[in-house]
Amino acid sequence: MSIEKERSGQQGKLRLNKYLAQAGLCSRRQADVLIAEGKVFVNGAPAQPGTQVGPSDQVVIGGKAVQNSQEKVLLAFYKPVGVTCTEKDRFADKKVLDYVKGRTRVTYAGRLDKDSEGLMLLTNDGDLIHALMKGSHAHEKEYVVKVKEQLQEDFLERLREGVYLKDLDRTTRPCKVQMAGKYTFRIILTQGMNRQIRRMCEACGYHVKALKRVRIMNITLGELLPGQSRKLTKEESVQLYRSVGMAPPAQFLGE
Repeated sequence: MSIEKERSGQQGKLRLNKYLAQAGLCSRRQADVLIAEGKVFVNGAPAQPGTQVGPSDQVVIGGKAVQNSQEKVLLAFYKPVGVTCTEKDRFADKKVLDYVKGRTRVTYAGRLDKDSEGLMLLTNDGDLIHALMKGSHAHEKEYVVKVKEQLQEDFLERLREGVYLKDLDRTTRPCKVQMAGKYTFRIILTQGMNRQIRRMCEACGYHVKALKRVRIMNITLGELLPGQSRKLTKEESVQLYRSVGMAPPAQFLGE
C-alpha cells in the first residue's frame, strides 16, 4: 500500500501502525497487535485500527510518548557474550539497548542468543527491520564457529546440504561452509531459525564452543570491539536499503 493511500487524503498524516514502525518501535504487524490490545493511546484516548496521526498528535505507549524521528539511524553493534537481546526481561543482567543509551531510540533487526557474540544491526526504521527479517528474502549472514570436536569433512558436507532438525521438524536450507581450522569453520546462512547453528551442529553430533556473527549482507563487524557500535556509512546504508528493495532515505543520498 502506498503512503498516499495510507494517508487517505489527510495531508501530513500516516496510519498509526506505519507511524510506530517509522519510530523504530516495532513492525507494522506488531503495531496492529499493540493497538488491538489497547496499549496505544493517541491524544489521551485508546487508539483504534486505522487511526491517522500527524506531527501535532501525541502518541503514547506504556506511559511514554513516541517520537517519530524523520532522521534514520543505522548502527553496527558488536554484541558481547552474556548480553541478552530483549527489551522486556527485567531480570537480564545486560541488555543490548543498555549499550546505546542516549541515542535516538533504536531496536535490532535479528537476534543473537546470550551465549553468542558479534554483529547486530540497530535502527529506528521499522520498515527496514521488517524487510531485513523477512525470511523469504534470503539475506546472507556469516558466522565463525568453534566446536569442541575436531572437524571432519562429512560433517561440513552435511551442513552444506541442509540438516533435518527433529525438534523443529524442519530442514535447513543449503548453505556455504568453509573449514577455518581443526575446530573452526565459517558458515553463511540465508535463514534465521532460533539457535540454528547450534541445533545444526548438535544434530550432527557436534557441540558449539564459541559463535560469532561477522557479517550481515554488506555490513561487516570490521574493527569493532565487544560493546562498541558505529554508524553505517552512507555507502553502506544505501546498499543495504537497495538490497532489501527499499528506496534509501534522502539523507543517505545527499539530497
